[in-house]
Amino acid sequence: MSLHAHLHPDAQRKLDAQQRSARNMSIVIAILTTTLLALVLGFFAMKVYLPDPDQEFYVNYKDGEEDLPPPPTVPTFIRPTPAVAGAPNPVIAALTQSTLAIPVPDITIPQESVAYGQGDTDGIGDGKLFGDGTDGRPDRRYIPPKQRCSKADRMRRLKETGGDPAVDEAVVNTLCWLKKSQNKNGSWGSSHKVGMTGLALLAYLGHCETPVSVEFGGSCTDGIVYLLDLGMKNNGRLATDLGSRHWPYEHALATYALAEALSFSRFHGYDIPNHDKIVQQAGQFIIDNQHPSGGWDYAYDESGKRGGDLSITGWQLQALKACSLTGLDFRNMRACTRRAMEYTEARQASNGGFGYTGTSPAGINVHSLTGVGVLALQIWDRASSRAARSGIRYISRGTPFNYNTADSDLYAHYYSSQALLRHGGRDWDTYNATFGKQLLESQQPDGSFRRPGGAGKPNAVGAHYAQDNAEGLLYRNCLCALMLEVYYRYLPGTGK
Repeated sequence: MSLHAHLHPDAQRKLDAQQRSARNMSIVIAILTTTLLALVLGFFAMKVYLPDPDQEFYVNYKDGEEDLPPPPTVPTFIRPTPAVAGAPNPVIAALTQSTLAIPVPDITIPQESVAYGQGDTDGIGDGKLFGDGTDGRPDRRYIPPKQRCSKADRMRRLKETGGDPAVDEAVVNTLCWLKKSQNKNGSWGSSHKVGMTGLALLAYLGHCETPVSVEFGGSCTDGIVYLLDLGMKNNGRLATDLGSRHWPYEHALATYALAEALSFSRFHGYDIPNHDKIVQQAGQFIIDNQHPSGGWDYAYDESGKRGGDLSITGWQLQALKACSLTGLDFRNMRACTRRAMEYTEARQASNGGFGYTGTSPAGINVHSLTGVGVLALQIWDRASSRAARSGIRYISRGTPFNYNTADSDLYAHYYSSQALLRHGGRDWDTYNATFGKQLLESQQPDGSFRRPGGAGKPNAVGAHYAQDNAEGLLYRNCLCALMLEVYYRYLPGTGK
């Protein structure tokens, strides 16, 4: 026996209508889902295969070229497995090339500068190149906007800052000289390879030359790898002789260059193994070895009564500025730099000039470290302070620049040129009326610069850049190239 239930005809009609509606809705949803999926896939296909007509690529321009050269290749850094268990990996074992062209994002940065040089004493005083030994995490990364790294932009900026159009060609000539003078292991120099390599890399980076550059990419990569290899061996301490009292100069220079290079690597989209690790270690070492005075001393001594000097301190501050803009996290960065600013301001004399260990100049009667003090204040957001403004007035009235006379202290004027350009106005215009022209006139056909000071000795302490030995020539060529780059400096951390 079975029971059968029958729906009322009206109920049956309603049920049939609901079923038809559900089927129709399912069909519509399926069609819409398929269409949406097709659109999404089509969009990504277009992004992958169709070039953006508004995108620009990082290229090197040469005079007379109307067509863009092919986009540069991006280096891929490969680390192999060690042959022996437990053996350390080399930083880079092989360099291959990818045909991928890297688009440059449109990001703007504030305008800043940097400097390098020998300082006001010691090492100024005893024949030692880097001193005599006798006495918070940022919100974003700063990288060049897309229109930078091109000759057209450099020429525009040269015009805006009052530079001669010949400046860019002069810089390239010196970079070519640097490329030819590089050691086989990627370093530069002889007695102070780490410091000189840092200087040379800063000159490259200041012209926006990186491992992806067409002409100087290989040379730049080799220099970076040399420093990273050394940092891996020394736990982030960048010097070949850690027993030397003046190795803080070399460590700061190398840290500065590697930090800038790290910002560029993120900008261009390539990665060198251990790069961020060494920058992290090297920058943290500077912070952790600050003297209680707020400055930094020879051998990173924290216990001596000397308390450091402004020459050494200036380089630590430039390195830390570049480190702070990499996006890495450094412990106690804010407290460290606050103490350093207090130390810097305490070195200022009543006439506006900045002294060496105290408020007095050392060895000569000119406060030749005034540019160091002013620049340090500027890059750490104290450009409008009374100390910075007084320092600018001192530079403008008391430290003339003349490449062919005793007033040719390249160390002092490298800092001063950065400080004056950042300050701008009449002070920069007056200084620039002779500054760039004299540098251009002092360059030789091979891209190097003749000995400053003419037949006499520069009015400077330990003017090693005026020596005609191989390291003296390298030193002044790097300084002069960086001085000329002041008009359009491309260093992400402390550049314009």
